[in-house]
Amino acid sequence: MPQDVLAQAANEMLDWPDAGGGRCGMGVMEMSHRGKEFMSICAHAEATLRRLLAVPGHFKILFMQGGGLAENAIVPLNLSALRAPKGERGRTDFVLTGSWSQKSWQEAAKYSSTHVAASSQDSGFTQIPDPAGWQIRPDASYVHLCSNETIHGVEYPALPDLKALGSDAALVVDFSSQVASRPMDWRHVGLAFGGAQKNLGPAGLTVVVVREDLLGHALDICPSAFNYETVAANGSMYNTPPTYAIYMAGLVFDWLERQGGIAAIEAQNIAKAQTLYEAIDRSDLYFNPVLATCRSRMNVPFFLRNEALNADFLSGAAAAGLLQLKGHKSVGGMRASLYNAMPLAGVQALVAYMQAFERSHG
Repeated sequence: MPQDVLAQAANEMLDWPDAGGGRCGMGVMEMSHRGKEFMSICAHAEATLRRLLAVPGHFKILFMQGGGLAENAIVPLNLSALRAPKGERGRTDFVLTGSWSQKSWQEAAKYSSTHVAASSQDSGFTQIPDPAGWQIRPDASYVHLCSNETIHGVEYPALPDLKALGSDAALVVDFSSQVASRPMDWRHVGLAFGGAQKNLGPAGLTVVVVREDLLGHALDICPSAFNYETVAANGSMYNTPPTYAIYMAGLVFDWLERQGGIAAIEAQNIAKAQTLYEAIDRSDLYFNPVLATCRSRMNVPFFLRNEALNADFLSGAAAAGLLQLKGHKSVGGMRASLYNAMPLAGVQALVAYMQAFERSHG
């Protein structure tokens, strides 16, 4: 979270100021979600996010709950029947590039006939399968991909154009850890979803951006609160939304605009990632196994060639104020997350520590 946002939220914790500069006498957590104060907060957050991400008018922005894991079920509950004959299970195709796309594929199998159109598992999830070789079924309702895999550090440099690949399927994108870090080409997207807790705000809010023509196809078993058409028709207020998380996300959206918008934040993210990757590639101690053309700007996994030094590396990093660098338990090693709120100075501090550690353990 940006420090400016945290400071503003602290100042407004007990008494939220309205747009006119007056105080309403209560904090956001005390507000009715249907009161005029919170309705103005929610409307502002939605409008700012639409502007930031350049979301076209024929897409709905939904504020939901459950995180990306819940969306792994909610998406097929809403979209798997798009092209299925009545009474038959819809077909959903997946491109597997790491742990999160795998989870999406496994969950969707409960509600649809799933198929792996492509996978980079044989490479250890160190690259993106060439879209020209994807085996998309002709009657697939959608093709699902995760645009940035946080555990393996793999990111799509650009979203595929399914129509150019000969498919009429909708493209579904899990952009949980990439959203607002770079521009999004909505021409190729049917639906995008993501938990807010990487780049947009605190945990508790899930953002769904869905093309209007994809609404109204939910399975009969889809819970009403998870039906995109119902949520859209009620302005994300069908059930009580995560009010404080929406408020905090709105403050982050304002902060992003003050930084100069998505183009400016992307330039910062490129600079941060290049600084770290260059240090890794110049090193004799550290390495990153991901193909250079699809290395993540958000999550940089790296490994020590001598794994016996892992514990010393982490303890020294913690003493230097560099925290949460331990890699995911499924892959080991280290991982540095460079989300929007991480300043370049933080990356430079990490690089300085890595270089000092290498000199002392060379």
